[in-house]
Amino acid sequence: MKFGLRLRGGLLATLIMFGAPVLAPVGAAFVSSSALAQTVQSISVEGNRRVEVETIRSYFKPGPGGRLDQGAIDDGLKALIETGLFQDVRINRGAGGQIVVSVVENPVIGRIAFEGNKKIKDEQLTGEVQSKARGTFSRAMVQSDTLRIAEIYRRSGRYDVRVTPEIIEQPNNRVDLVFTVEEGAKTGVKSIEFVGNNAFSSYRLRDIIKTHESNLLSFLASSDIYDPDRVEADRDLIRRFYLKNGFADVQVVAALTEYDPEKKGFNVTFKIEEGSQYRVGSIDFRSSIPNFDPTSMRNYSRVNVGSLYNVESVEKSVEEMQIEASRRGYAFAVVRPGGDRNFEAHTVSVVFNIDEGPRTYIERINLRGNTRTRDYVIRREFDVSEGDAYNRALVDRAERRLKNLDYFKTVKITTEPGSSSDRVILLVDMEEKSTGDFSVSGGYSTTDGALAEVSVSERNLLGRGLFAKAAVTYGQYARGYSLSFVEPYLLDYRVALGLDLYQREQRSNSYISYGTKTLGFSPRLGFSLREDLSLQVRYSIYRQEITLPSTLANCNNNVGSAAFNPSPAFANLNGLDLSSTNGLGCYSDGEASLPVRKELANGKTLTSALGYTLTYNTLDNNKNPTDGLLVDFRQDFAGVGGDVSYLKSVVDAKYYTPLVSDIVGLVRLQGGMLNKMGSDLRMLDHFQMGPNLVRGFAPNGIGPRDLNPFGTQDALGGTKYWGASLELQMPFWFLPKEVGLKGAVYADAGGLFDYQGPTTWSVTNEVTTTKNSSCTPSTVNPASAGTCTGLVYDNGNAVRSSVGVGLIWASPFGPLRFDYAVPLTKGKNDRTQEFRFGGGTSF
Repeated sequence: MKFGLRLRGGLLATLIMFGAPVLAPVGAAFVSSSALAQTVQSISVEGNRRVEVETIRSYFKPGPGGRLDQGAIDDGLKALIETGLFQDVRINRGAGGQIVVSVVENPVIGRIAFEGNKKIKDEQLTGEVQSKARGTFSRAMVQSDTLRIAEIYRRSGRYDVRVTPEIIEQPNNRVDLVFTVEEGAKTGVKSIEFVGNNAFSSYRLRDIIKTHESNLLSFLASSDIYDPDRVEADRDLIRRFYLKNGFADVQVVAALTEYDPEKKGFNVTFKIEEGSQYRVGSIDFRSSIPNFDPTSMRNYSRVNVGSLYNVESVEKSVEEMQIEASRRGYAFAVVRPGGDRNFEAHTVSVVFNIDEGPRTYIERINLRGNTRTRDYVIRREFDVSEGDAYNRALVDRAERRLKNLDYFKTVKITTEPGSSSDRVILLVDMEEKSTGDFSVSGGYSTTDGALAEVSVSERNLLGRGLFAKAAVTYGQYARGYSLSFVEPYLLDYRVALGLDLYQREQRSNSYISYGTKTLGFSPRLGFSLREDLSLQVRYSIYRQEITLPSTLANCNNNVGSAAFNPSPAFANLNGLDLSSTNGLGCYSDGEASLPVRKELANGKTLTSALGYTLTYNTLDNNKNPTDGLLVDFRQDFAGVGGDVSYLKSVVDAKYYTPLVSDIVGLVRLQGGMLNKMGSDLRMLDHFQMGPNLVRGFAPNGIGPRDLNPFGTQDALGGTKYWGASLELQMPFWFLPKEVGLKGAVYADAGGLFDYQGPTTWSVTNEVTTTKNSSCTPSTVNPASAGTCTGLVYDNGNAVRSSVGVGLIWASPFGPLRFDYAVPLTKGKNDRTQEFRFGGGTSF
């Protein structure tokens, strides 16, 4: 700052020699001692236009007696400068030693504009800069805003950005502020390399991290944009991955980033020191708490002797043990894991030490950053509340639960000292993110044809943690709508209530001659029994009916009936007069199978069922698993009212395991059984199988089938099925990881058998028959109506098997899969389909 009065050294010395009063310094100015006797009201102000005189005087605080001393003047000068309201502040000496404060006010910002910004909207930039319209102009603040805008662009991957502020002067001491932005091209990650990785290939490690290399489809995603925070987080992901797989000494030494001006992108290199791989040599439990049996914690350990040392398993064991100790009344118990390495045997002796921790209580839980989500939605994820004993395991569990809600970009729980030494305050810092989704998706499969879906969903409805979704589907062969609602905490208990209303229409196609219409409602309750075990109970009620063209449902084998009227075109087939027989005469113009026509005649059928699903899940990644087990066991009992009754049981187990060179093995076993519980089983209640059991077969292509050569030969389904699959999934090492392509080779085997649906229909005089009955079935060449008048079907239990190859693409358009399978063994009347494709997208 510049100040008005400057005295040279010679004059100052002369004044001192002759006893003249000494002038005391104020910043770079000096004020005579006579000013020390002045009051605040005697200060004169010059140059102010908007700021009131009294406002400026208020920054000078008088001392005892209301007089201004040297310190008060210094403090007032500094305070005026710090307000940012002035370009310049000077303190001069007026006539008689009077203090004169001369100010030059900063201009007022009339408007703030942004030019050249196409990728980031004006509204976002306006919210980020500190300079505001109708606020005071400050050059320091403008410089800070310029750097802030550049940083926002760099975070979005544009490191070549240039931001130039322009100040346009206007009348009345006003200015317009314009930020001109040259966005530049997007700066991506051109290469990701790993140094020191021997146990895992670079291809495998690229699957662990969130940063990806740029490729032709990068414009559909943002994971290839260079983000230093994401790269730093990737270091921890790599470290955690190694610690899960036995490398207790691993260190990710550095994540080096270098900008390549030729490629106009960054090269990222992770330096890793793996160390040795360890297994668990022994497990011990120790306690310093009186009367506490440490061996009782053995059931809560997820660590097994002989298994790979897994830090996550140790951490989960600590959490479970500490929570269990708290339940037993040891609220301050702390479980501390320890491990002694045997460097020669490459084993770790794990010890869980259970000690009495400090007696600390939670004074308050402060929530910060939840601008939309209600407080109670966050607090209910805690198993502790204010006043409870501080338990770090329960706090860590709450943080993990909050992250899994997917309501927030970031969640961090920290502590700060409370009002006393035995009190802590929990600080929960969050950043909200968008939880609504609107998607238009489309797809095609060889089963359902072209398909489109429009859906709207909200994961945090009204900030109350509710989930709601509405979807409409329209396709060649499948149409319908669905409404879903989930309350995750029913009556404040950790029980999820779900409500589903749906309507589906499946139209006839080349695989089935009939269509179905289903309207249903299903309430359900979900329980989390353990982190890897969940239970769902449900009630389902739905109305179902069959649709069929009249030409496929006009058969009546009673010759004397007026309904018996075979098509004239088939009245005489190869010299055989069908109209005079009591055989399959009316089938000559084509008819749907007996169970289909009988279901049509029954009209709308109501099914009321109770059911449950028990799920065990230890997969490492639900979307792209490479290790772990997933088992689903489902049972549904129909007969709680309604028109049908049965017990249906289904089990499906998938086991993934990594093999060598990034090859993942998959073993799948599945089976199902349908039991009659009273009324006769409908054909629609039977299992229908095809490529979902053994690839290489058409939809509904496996199992019992109507053999009438003059009918539609519909698949009838079965009451029992089994299936087994072996699959190897492998990457294409010559392609970049980011392309998302994998190959698969597999072998399938399975069977569907034991049809127990309708075989007779007295209304049409169709008498029960089987393939091996004594009646003579009809034939086409030579033409013969035969003597069989009921359902002629194949109920054999043949083993179907196939081998094939597949192409799996985790594309930006959604998951796509192509399969080509060749059946090795099949039933005589099965239908095959060697090529199969399915997939979809959201946009």
